Amino acid sequence: MNAFAPFAPLRNARFARLYLAQTVSQIGDALTWVGLALLAYQLTGGKDAAPVLGFALTLRVAAFVLFSPLAGVVADRVNRKWLLVGCDFGRMLVIGFMPFIHATWQVYVLMFLLNALTAFFTPTNQATVPLVVGREDSGQAFALSSATTELIGIVGPGLAGLVAAWAGGRDLFFIDAASFLLSGLLILTLPALRAGRGEVKGETWADVRDGTARLWRDPPIRFALLMELVAAVAGALILVETVTRVRSGLNLGEASYGWVMAAYGLGATLASLVVGMVGRRWPRTRFILLGALLTSLAILPGDFVPLAPLMAFWLLAGVGQNWVNLPTETLLAERTEEAAQGRVYGAHFAWSHLWWAFAYPLAGFLGAQFTSHAFLIGGLIALAMLAAVQFTHLTHTTPQRSPQ
Repeated sequence: MNAFAPFAPLRNARFARLYLAQTVSQIGDALTWVGLALLAYQLTGGKDAAPVLGFALTLRVAAFVLFSPLAGVVADRVNRKWLLVGCDFGRMLVIGFMPFIHATWQVYVLMFLLNALTAFFTPTNQATVPLVVGREDSGQAFALSSATTELIGIVGPGLAGLVAAWAGGRDLFFIDAASFLLSGLLILTLPALRAGRGEVKGETWADVRDGTARLWRDPPIRFALLMELVAAVAGALILVETVTRVRSGLNLGEASYGWVMAAYGLGATLASLVVGMVGRRWPRTRFILLGALLTSLAILPGDFVPLAPLMAFWLLAGVGQNWVNLPTETLLAERTEEAAQGRVYGAHFAWSHLWWAFAYPLAGFLGAQFTSHAFLIGGLIALAMLAAVQFTHLTHTTPQRSPQ
C-alpha cells in the first residue's frame, strides 16, 4: 500500500481548495465550542454552564435534523459554490455577534442560526466532493477529509484554548469569524459547482422525501445507515460516560480523561488513512460491518479495565466508529447519480444525527441506572442491534432459489 495514497486527491486543484476551505471552517468550529463554553461559564457565573451547553448541543442536533434534508434539495438545484459561500459568510456574521451578547437566550438564538447554516453547508460540501473529484476517486477524497476532521477534533480544543488564553474568551469569536471568512474566500476561487440535471421532481417536499426514500430502498445504503445507529449507541456511551469512568471509577484527573479521548480520536484518524490506502480493494459494506463490530466490542470492558487498557480499547473504538461513518459517505457517492447526490447527502445527514438524538439519552439512562456496568450493557445492546441489522440485510439480499 502506498503511504502517500491518502494525499493523492490533493493533486486535483479544485479539491485542494475545497479541502482547505473545509479544514479552515472546521478549525472555526473548534474555536466556536471552546468560546461558547467560556461564554456560558461567564454568563451563568459558572453555576449553570453545563445546562446551557447541553441545550445548545440539543439545538445543534435539532437544526441538523430540520434543515439538512432541505439543504440537500437546494444543493441539487443551484450552483453549490454560492450556497457554500453564503453559508460561510452567514456563519461569519452570526459568530461576529457572539462577543456582544449578555443573556443566555441570545446564545440559544445565535447557536440555532449558526447550526442551521452548518446544516446547509456540511451536506452540500459532502455532495460536492464526488462532483469535484469524480465517483471513482471520491473514496480517497473522503478519507483525507475524514482524517483531517478527526485530527482537528484532537488538537482543535487545545489550539482554541491557547488562542483564548492569548486573545480572551470573547475576542476568540472574532478570530473564529475570520476563519469562516477565509473559508468563504477560498470557495469563491472555485469555478461553478453545479450538479448535472437529472431526475428532479419539481416539488421541494417531493424531493425531500425522495432523498430519504433513496436511503432506505437501496440495500447497501440501508445497511450502512442502520449500522450507523449501532455505532451511535457505542459512540454516545464513550462521549457521555468516559469522564465518569475516568474521574470517579479510576479516580484520575482531567489530564487522564484527555489522554483517553485523544486515543479515541487518534484511532479514528488512523482508520481514515487506512481506508485511503486500501481504496476499493475492500467492499464498503465489509468495512462498515467490521467497524460496527469493532466499536461495539471495544466498549464492553470499559467498566473494568485500568487507564492504559482503556486507552487501547478506546483507540480501537475510534477505528470502528470511523470504519462505519467514512465508507458510508463514499457508498452514497458510488450508488447515487450526480443529480440526486445533494438530497441524498442531506437526508443522510439528518438521519445520522437523529440516531445520536436517540443514543445520547440512552447513554445517559444507562449511566444513571447501571453506573458500574454502563459500557458492558451498552456494548451488548449495540451487538444485539448489529446482529439484527446483519440478519435482516442477509435475508433481503440473499438470492432466493427457484423451486426445483
